[in-house]
Amino acid sequence: MTASEPASLAVDTSRPHPARVYDWWLGGKDNYPVDEELARKILAVDGTVLRGARANRRFMQRAVRTAAESGTRQFLDIGTGIPTEPNLHQVAQGVAPESKVVYADNDPIVLRHAEALLHGTPEGSTAYVHADVRDVDTLLGRAAETLDFEQPIALSLVALTHYLDDEPDGDDVYGLLKRYVDALAPGSHLILSQVTPDLSPAAIEQAAANFRRSGTPFHPRSLPGFSRFFDGLELLGPGVIPVSGWRPDPEDVALQQEGIVPVYGGVARKV
Repeated sequence: MTASEPASLAVDTSRPHPARVYDWWLGGKDNYPVDEELARKILAVDGTVLRGARANRRFMQRAVRTAAESGTRQFLDIGTGIPTEPNLHQVAQGVAPESKVVYADNDPIVLRHAEALLHGTPEGSTAYVHADVRDVDTLLGRAAETLDFEQPIALSLVALTHYLDDEPDGDDVYGLLKRYVDALAPGSHLILSQVTPDLSPAAIEQAAANFRRSGTPFHPRSLPGFSRFFDGLELLGPGVIPVSGWRPDPEDVALQQEGIVPVYGGVARKV
């Protein structure tokens, strides 16, 4: 059980952070007034956001379980967020106790909670890397201290890509994802979800405007824009779909009765 980087990094409470905003939506307590203020503003214009946060979390659990049941024993979760049970390692190691899991995030609050993320099974291992998704070489280098990149890995970026832009002189999110996928061995999985304007355009545009006014970039993507992340990979059924409908459990079917959430999800395999 290891955590990378010291826990003395200062927390910036002058601006909201996506991990802490998401924590508020999930009913957590590891957020600050600035995070709650933005979370409430977005909730006021997009009434699906609380349901969407829960549905997105459940999608992660089902997608990870699917990868683990297919034989994958290594997991790299980028944009981990503040711990909310069941965490990814609990799902993966619940299927296969020997699974190795690396979490990565750039929020010092998540770093402070790394200890909670590192209590895995005796047979497996969990580690935490404090790094930004844009710093590919650093993040992969530290992840390789735990994971064997010659063997299949399930790479998870859940509710992260909508904070990254498409511009070549900016985040270049498509180029960024390609670098991560290129580093994976055949048989690996890519697990993604992100907000879309397709299902509730007016509400999502207002939510995006609130994010941007707070200093947080936000880039909802249409179905073609999101599907592009999976180019060259083999999509698992049912393909790209709103997260609550991706291989739903009975609880998810019940939640769908409350309405579809504007978040796409998908899982693909590198062949």
